[in-house]
Amino acid sequence: MIATSFFSFVLLATAAVAAPKGRLAERLARRAEGAHQSRPMVVEQPELSNVSQVSYSSNWAGAVWEKSSGTFKSVTGTFTVPKPSAPSGGSGSYSASAWVGIDGDTCGNAILQTGVDFTIDGGSVSYDAWYEWYPDYAYDFSGISFSAGDTVKLTVTASSTTAGKAVIENVSTGKTVSKSITSSSALCEENAEWIVEDYEEGSSLVPFANFGTVTFSGASASTGSGSTGPSGATIIDIQQNGKTLTSVSTSSNSVTVKYV
Repeated sequence: MIATSFFSFVLLATAAVAAPKGRLAERLARRAEGAHQSRPMVVEQPELSNVSQVSYSSNWAGAVWEKSSGTFKSVTGTFTVPKPSAPSGGSGSYSASAWVGIDGDTCGNAILQTGVDFTIDGGSVSYDAWYEWYPDYAYDFSGISFSAGDTVKLTVTASSTTAGKAVIENVSTGKTVSKSITSSSALCEENAEWIVEDYEEGSSLVPFANFGTVTFSGASASTGSGSTGPSGATIIDIQQNGKTLTSVSTSSNSVTVKYV
């Protein structure tokens, strides 16, 4: 994803636990036809002068570093797969996505990212794994599946500004998938992020799922001179229609995103 002022929309990918049906099947079919693509993060309002390092977006929640060009080489984080639910009073299909990435904020040329989507459609829950190098589409990983409560580790690594690798490991099942990627759209390597997103399908945001809490533990971003955790990074919360939907906090090695 990239940023219009900040960041992006995430896409969808693959490996459902439950067989898709109804609106979920339609959504998966549209995804297979290339209906999903990363988009910039949409800033909902300017940074508040009385709140340090907090911004608001209609689609991104999490933590983002903004440093000089050529700083970030790898980003990683581990989280427990949530069981999504419909928001209070809601019905139908709802989704959200958790991912890690390089660039897409102050650098809008490209973004290297990988993550897992979670969808609730009536009584059917599905999980999808994907990788992407924006501005190309996101692509599905095959050969990996998830259940609520699984521990998943996400990692992206840039071997150069135009080549890198995305890795997703289901620590609970011992299954790992990876993809080496090249792109003509060069990274700046100046942003690192840990994000839960209300991604876009077609030209609009998908209905946002109640994902409970996603905590990226073991969160770190490697640089040319070492590594750094999320503490001190810019915090972003999702606001839609004047309502704040998330609450984000960071520590030296974690990013916690709560649905509120």
